[in-house]
Amino acid sequence: MPILGCIADDFTGATDLASMLVSAGMRTIQTIGVPQEAMEERADAVVVALKSRMIPAEDAVAQSLDALAWLKAQGCEQIYFKYCSTFDSTPAGNIGPVTDALMQALGTSFTIACPALPANKRTVYNGYLFANDVPLNESGMQDHPLTPMTDANLVRVLGAQTRHDVGLINYATVRQGADAVQRRMLALKESGVGIAVCDAIDNNDLHVLARACRGLPLVTAGSGLALGLPANVTERLNHCDDAAALPAIAGREAIISGSCSRATLEQVERARQHYPSFHVEALALADDYERVVEKALKLSEEHLSAGPVLIYASASPDEVKQAQAKLGVSDAGALVERALAEITQAMVARQGVRRLLVAGGETAGAVVGALGVQGLRIGPSIDPGVPWTTTIGTREPLALALKSGNFGAPDFMTRAWGMLP
Repeated sequence: MPILGCIADDFTGATDLASMLVSAGMRTIQTIGVPQEAMEERADAVVVALKSRMIPAEDAVAQSLDALAWLKAQGCEQIYFKYCSTFDSTPAGNIGPVTDALMQALGTSFTIACPALPANKRTVYNGYLFANDVPLNESGMQDHPLTPMTDANLVRVLGAQTRHDVGLINYATVRQGADAVQRRMLALKESGVGIAVCDAIDNNDLHVLARACRGLPLVTAGSGLALGLPANVTERLNHCDDAAALPAIAGREAIISGSCSRATLEQVERARQHYPSFHVEALALADDYERVVEKALKLSEEHLSAGPVLIYASASPDEVKQAQAKLGVSDAGALVERALAEITQAMVARQGVRRLLVAGGETAGAVVGALGVQGLRIGPSIDPGVPWTTTIGTREPLALALKSGNFGAPDFMTRAWGMLP
C-alpha cells in the first residue's frame, strides 16, 4: 500500500510533485482526478491531480475531500496537500479552505504551509515569499490573470483565507534543526496556532522541515518538501533502480501553451524562432471560434511532418486585461482553454501527434481532460519540477510534459524533445 497520499490542486503541480518524489526514491503514480476503483499498481506514493485551484472554494473543498477519502481507502498514512510554489490563491481561497477541510477530516489541529522550492528560486524568509530573488508581488505574479498575488507576506495571505490562526517557523529556528522545529511546532500549537508558515531558503532547510513533519497527519506545501519526506520511511520503500524509465513513444510533436507567466512568455518567444506557430487570441475566438480552431489545425497539418509546431494563447498582461475587460475574467479563460483542448484533441486523433508539451496548469487540465487521460507514469525531469510522463488510459500511449507556467529555463520548449527516449 502507498505510504504517502497527495492531493494536488492542478495537473502541472501534480506532475511537479510526483517528479520530486520519484527523484527522492519513491515509486509514484499520478491519477487524473479521483479514481473510481482501488489502485492496482504498486507504489510508495500516489498523487491525485485535481483541477481545483481556480474553482469556487466549496467545490475545491468537496473535490479534495473526495480525494482524501480515496487515498485513505488505499492505506495512505500521511496526506500532502500540494499547491503552487507561488501560492496561487485569492482572499477567498482555495488554499485556506481546503487546508481547513482536510485538517477537520483528519482530526488534526495543526499543520504547516511551506511553498518554498529553492531549485526554481522560490524561497520563504521571515514569512515572505520570494520568486526569482524578488518579493512575490514584484515577480510578475501581481499580473496573474486569475490569481494576482499582491502581498508577499504568507502569514497575512493565508490568514485571510483560513479560520485557523497562522504563525511562523522562521529561518533561525529551521537552521537549528528538526528538533528545534518540532519544539516550535508544539509551542505554536499550544498557543492556539493551527497553521505555521515555514521559512526555507535552500534544500537543506526543506530536509530539516521534512524530518520535523514525520508525525504530522497532514502537510501542505509546494513540491519542495517532497525532497525530504521519503527519508522518513526509507526502510519501507519499494526501491527501483529504473523508477523514472519510460517506454519510447514515436509520433509527431506539438507544444500547447496557455500560460501567461513571464517564464512561459520568454519560452514561447524562443520557440517561435524555431517552430511554425499559431496564436490563439481570446477576442478572435469570441468573434469566430470555429474559424480560429480551423486555422490552427490547418497550420499544424501543414508543418507537423517537419517537426514540432507551437499553438499558443500566451499573451502579455495588457493583452490579457483587454480580453478580460470585453469577455469577463472567467469567460475569457474558459474560452481559451476550450479551444486549446479541442485543437489538441484533433491533433492527436487526426494528425498523429503523440508527444506533447503543455504549458500552464489550467491549460494542462483542459488538455488532459479532452484526451481522456486517467493517469501518468512519471519519467525523467526536463527541468526541476517538470518531468516527461507517459499516459495511462488513452487509446494510444502519449508522451506528455505538463509544465507549470512559472517553471522551466528559457530554452525549455526547444530542449525538452532531446530528453525523450
